[in-house]
Amino acid sequence: MKTASVFRYGAGALGLVLIGIGAWRVADQPDPSGVLVWLAGALVLHDAILAPLVLAVGLLLVGRRDRGVLRGALVVAGSLVLVTLPLLVRPGAPPNPSALPLPYGRNLVIVLAAVVVVTAAVIVVRRWRRRPQRSTDGD
Repeated sequence: MKTASVFRYGAGALGLVLIGIGAWRVADQPDPSGVLVWLAGALVLHDAILAPLVLAVGLLLVGRRDRGVLRGALVVAGSLVLVTLPLLVRPGAPPNPSALPLPYGRNLVIVLAAVVVVTAAVIVVRRWRRRPQRSTDGD
C-alpha cells in the first residue's frame, strides 16, 4: 500500500473518531439545540457565502497562475471571520468575564491584514520568479 493511501485512510479514521467525539459531546449537553443551530448556521454561511465568494473572486479577479493563492487566502480569512463573528456580535456582556478578555474586533483586523500582506508577498515573489531572466554578459 502506498504511503499516501495509508495517510489518507489514517486521516479519514481520525476524522471519524473526532466526529464521534464531537457528536457524543453535543449529545451530552443539557440543551444541544443551541450547538446544532450554530452548526447549521455555520454550514449555511459557508455554502451560501464563503464558498461562492472564493470561487467567484478566484475566477474573476486574478490571472490563472495566482488563482489558487488568492483562494487559499480567502478560505483562511473567511474561516477566521466565521469563527470570530459569534464573539463579536454576541449581545451583552459575556457570562464569564475571562471568556472575551481581548479586543477581538481589533485583533481580527490585524490578523486579516497579515493574511493580505502574506498573500501579496507570495504573489509578488511568484511573479518575480517567473519573470524572464536577462543576460548580463554584454551580448
